[in-house]
Amino acid sequence: MSIRRRTSSFNGLIISYILLVIQLVFSKMFGDRTEVIRVAITSYIAINNNQKEKFNSMEIKIKRIGMWACPRCLSTVMMRSWGNRLDTFIQDEPLYPHYRLCSGRKDPGMDEVLNNYETDWVKIVEQLTTGLIPDGKSIYYQKFMVYRLLPHIDLNWITKLTNCFLIREPQDMLLSYLKLWPNPTLETIGIIRLKQVFEMIRDRTGKIPPVIDARDLQENPRRILSLLCEAVEVEFADVMLNWSQGNPTNDSWSKYQWYDTVRNSTEFYPYKPKTDDIPERFHDILSKYKEIYRELYEYRLV
Repeated sequence: MSIRRRTSSFNGLIISYILLVIQLVFSKMFGDRTEVIRVAITSYIAINNNQKEKFNSMEIKIKRIGMWACPRCLSTVMMRSWGNRLDTFIQDEPLYPHYRLCSGRKDPGMDEVLNNYETDWVKIVEQLTTGLIPDGKSIYYQKFMVYRLLPHIDLNWITKLTNCFLIREPQDMLLSYLKLWPNPTLETIGIIRLKQVFEMIRDRTGKIPPVIDARDLQENPRRILSLLCEAVEVEFADVMLNWSQGNPTNDSWSKYQWYDTVRNSTEFYPYKPKTDDIPERFHDILSKYKEIYRELYEYRLV
């Protein structure tokens, strides 16, 4: 996908008319010397048109990046890092409004989301895959919570993005999740869906999409971000390592408690393992998460 810059054909007609008038005036003033002047003007027009063709052929490379993750996997701080680039527009959970419309989940600010954001998943996907990137940016970074990808949503559009995956050590992820939501399920964690999307992309493209492990990212953000940028074919920028405190986006849900940590951050926090016990009733979820985590971990960028 590219945005092509075009000069106005109307302006070209005006310039041609002005040059024609100049030729007629010179014909009366200089007589036989008009031919020399005409050749000079014709040459100028040819050169100018050649420059226009070169200008018209200039293309801005567009990169649409889809970062897929389960909750509490540092996906928002990763998005914050990308949002600090001058060439990047970030979009936080574009499928969230549709999910709110369909799921009945009781998050705060439901009316505000449903009244102010597009809820039709088809229209959302159209913008993500073919719409103009806001603010004239060349990189469109899209952060997805994979469990918002509800079963009725067609998956074909996903391969139009440059897709990446972010995973986190199961104990760390689940303990972080339980601080905010006390009743996780495999569906709300989304790990099975994450594997499905990963395998779909791998099978359709014939390539292994980049996988980032949250601990690797915290322990060596410069190296991991450099590897990720190389994998998605964009240049790494130092500004991805630090940013100002504040809401990660202007979205209405950016002000809620699940963004408290990233709101107060200015960099990737150093890794600290979580050592609390996970309640026994969640051990089945933990076991399944570990199984899939280990599979994806084998593909991580290091």
